[in-house]
Amino acid sequence: MPARAIGTATISFGLVSVPVNLYSSSESRTSVSFNMLHKNCGSRLKQQYVCPKDNNEVVGRDQTVKGYEFAKEQYVVFTTEELKAIEEKATGAIDVVEFVPLAQVDREYLEKVYYLGPDKGGERAYRLLAAALHDTGRAALGQYAARGQQHLVLLRPLNGVLVMEQLHYADEVRSITEVPIPDGEVKAQELALAKMLIAQGSNDAFEPQKYKDTVRERVMDAIQRKIEGQDITSDVTPDGGGKIIDLMEALKASLAAPGEMKSQELRAS
Repeated sequence: MPARAIGTATISFGLVSVPVNLYSSSESRTSVSFNMLHKNCGSRLKQQYVCPKDNNEVVGRDQTVKGYEFAKEQYVVFTTEELKAIEEKATGAIDVVEFVPLAQVDREYLEKVYYLGPDKGGERAYRLLAAALHDTGRAALGQYAARGQQHLVLLRPLNGVLVMEQLHYADEVRSITEVPIPDGEVKAQELALAKMLIAQGSNDAFEPQKYKDTVRERVMDAIQRKIEGQDITSDVTPDGGGKIIDLMEALKASLAAPGEMKSQELRAS
């Protein structure tokens, strides 16, 4: 079944316009969610807003306003009309500002991914842009306004299809210098064994279809058993926590038994 478009837009670069359709790049299969129920009767509970200042009075939706906390417990209030006035107007335009080497775009900036397909009348320009980006090894960087926000986006080719990556802005990405890494050395012999271990477990192709969410499958199986009236018991035996073992010996053991690489928990100083 063909993918269903979730929106339309127009790519603009120079004086060229490319009408496109937007498609979701993935089908969300996130963790299974559970509802909060009343233990006594099994009814689903409803959330309410309460005001702690007015003796926990229940506040209805029609009595709420939105505010921004500019200082501790100090808010500036906005009306619905004011919030609409400051929203970014959705123009449907993907405005390309510059073309950058695709290899220079760090992956930590990636937020969401969409596929783009040509809309009516845009087939030739679409194919041209995809081919030009492929041959130059560059990606189109620009901005796109949607749902009241302005997004930084990157357009890149993938097997003849244009992919739009929604990126974080620079001030949204934390610096890696914030990660504390103690000083230390990498021993040559350990490095050699680690490289051998990587070579032993290497695959020249990225094959995500080999992997599946076994946790979700286990939860769904448990839900089905509960529906059928069965009790759920834990069949997982704790391993006693992290076991401190010699790093060199762990590397040697991993090379000797590649199928058990994940069975050893390593913690080395």
